[in-house]
Amino acid sequence: MSSNLVIILVALLAFAAIAGIGFSLTGGQDDAARKRARAMGSGRSTVVSKAAGKALDDTAKRRAKTQEMLESLRKQDKERRKVSAAQDIGSKLTQAGLELPIPMFWVISVISGVVCAGVVWMSGADGLVISGISLKSRPILCGAAFFAGTIGLPQFVLNTMIKGRHKKMVNQFADALDIIVRGVKTGLPLNECIRIIAKESPEPLRKEFLTFADNLSMGAGLDRALSQLYKRMPLQEVNFFSIVLMIQAKAGGNLSEALGNLSAVIRSRKMMREKVNALSSEAKASSFIIGSLPFAVGFMVFLTTPDYIMELFLTETGHVILAMAAAMMGMGITVMRNMINFDM
Repeated sequence: MSSNLVIILVALLAFAAIAGIGFSLTGGQDDAARKRARAMGSGRSTVVSKAAGKALDDTAKRRAKTQEMLESLRKQDKERRKVSAAQDIGSKLTQAGLELPIPMFWVISVISGVVCAGVVWMSGADGLVISGISLKSRPILCGAAFFAGTIGLPQFVLNTMIKGRHKKMVNQFADALDIIVRGVKTGLPLNECIRIIAKESPEPLRKEFLTFADNLSMGAGLDRALSQLYKRMPLQEVNFFSIVLMIQAKAGGNLSEALGNLSAVIRSRKMMREKVNALSSEAKASSFIIGSLPFAVGFMVFLTTPDYIMELFLTETGHVILAMAAAMMGMGITVMRNMINFDM
């Protein structure tokens, strides 16, 4: 019995020794593993914190650079507006899409003035008498017609051509931005996308982007090429396009996403403009009817009783009435035009 007890005690002591050795070995590994995990966690957190701090610094620097870029673009926009407000004949001819030298334009203007003066001279008009002031001198009337034909008529035609060309440009500009967006997403450079627009787009977009692409190819620089594009087409849409490209070039960013958003904005502006025109069409028709009503009534009176209406043109009192009516008609038309026109 004592020998068995001794054997049991020895076995228990051996088991305890072996368990203690195993526990010590495994406990040390766990402590080492915990220490290594703590070290790795602290190192990883340090790396993560450094990366987050670096990302925040990069974001702050990018924001500061973007704000600085926006300030410079605002200054450039003010200068562009001043230049576009004081346009010369050369700029207007370029905006109208006319490949016409300035001296040739003035020659055509003088010819137009001579034609208008000749029409007045051949009509045999004797002039008007208003409040005792006689305008019966035919040379004075011919001089006024020459001035109107030389300065007024060519400028009116030129401004009408510019407005029509600008309207076509605005209608086509969003499609051009979509072409650039698709080209950039497929990996094409910006210059190649602009070349595609210059080849496949209708006028006037084709000509303007062809000039823009040529300026970039000749090394004019993006800033200067965009300034020339805005000078030829002083539109708000072109200004937005210039701002997006300049910010992307100097501050970085996703060009396709920015131009896609700009295309959506331009289409929204176009839809709003068309909606405003539709809502104001009734007012425009009413103003046209009101403005033409005096002339229609006068013509019908002339057809029925010509002697009655001719008193306005043959007597001094009639001349005064015509002058007052013309002034009132001018003020009324100006007021109605300002009421129904919306600048967008």
